[in-house]
Amino acid sequence: MRTKLLIVIAVAVLMLVLVAPAAAVQYGQPDGNGHPYVGLVSFHNAAGVPLWRCTGTLVSSTVFLTAAHCTEAPAAKAVIWFSPGPISIGDWGGSGTSCAGKTGYPCTGDASGTPIPHPGWTGGLTIPNTHDVGVVVLSTPFVMSQYGKIAPLGYLDALATKRGLQNTEFTVVGYGLQSVKPRFSAIRERMVGTVSLVNLQSALTDGYNIQYSSNPGLGDGPGGTCFGDSGGPVFHTGDQGTVIVAVNSFVLNSNCKGAGFGYRTDTSDPLNFLAGFGVTP
Repeated sequence: MRTKLLIVIAVAVLMLVLVAPAAAVQYGQPDGNGHPYVGLVSFHNAAGVPLWRCTGTLVSSTVFLTAAHCTEAPAAKAVIWFSPGPISIGDWGGSGTSCAGKTGYPCTGDASGTPIPHPGWTGGLTIPNTHDVGVVVLSTPFVMSQYGKIAPLGYLDALATKRGLQNTEFTVVGYGLQSVKPRFSAIRERMVGTVSLVNLQSALTDGYNIQYSSNPGLGDGPGGTCFGDSGGPVFHTGDQGTVIVAVNSFVLNSNCKGAGFGYRTDTSDPLNFLAGFGVTP
């Protein structure tokens, strides 16, 4: 049975972009050039008005992976930056104003394209199979020396069988808030942190999601995600190198201190969706 819960999606509305910058991924550190294919994305409506921001990963020269709740209507256009930051805020007029004739963040970036959510996404984030995966199809290819790599089918299940759940860590990368109380924003700097695997099989995960810590990994390492990290990659490094096992989806606490969840990308449904855009493990 699918259960509807009161949860908080980790997307950030662009009306908050003018607060002072700080750090991003909670307990993290600046990523620098560690993950150059991870980008900050601003979504606009058909009138060119910025709506919200998320994080995502370039997985081919034309496909940018993020969350479905980032790409849903009324989002009609996406603008992406790959700078590790700080990304300079341009001359946009603030919440509710169009980007027409404006430059800089959140109006003009390194690439742009059309947002497309998974067809199974309903907007309700129905647990456990949320279908919370989406893409931005770039209007012009953006060529990099490397791209994010998707984990193959069943990667996390095999990992859990091989290693068990204890002491399994993942890397999260994003441009989101560092904290909510007080509110610190890092929308212009890419941050990296470490989280610990909590659960793969529960009423909230059930083979579709991954639950990970939103506090220092194993009690002594950096980690955690917050608003603006939505759609950002959850990486695991193993025998097949560094692969994306999930996209950051939701948290169970509005202050970014509860459990964090990512929608798995190593199951048949998201893999079939991505294959439709030419992206395969």
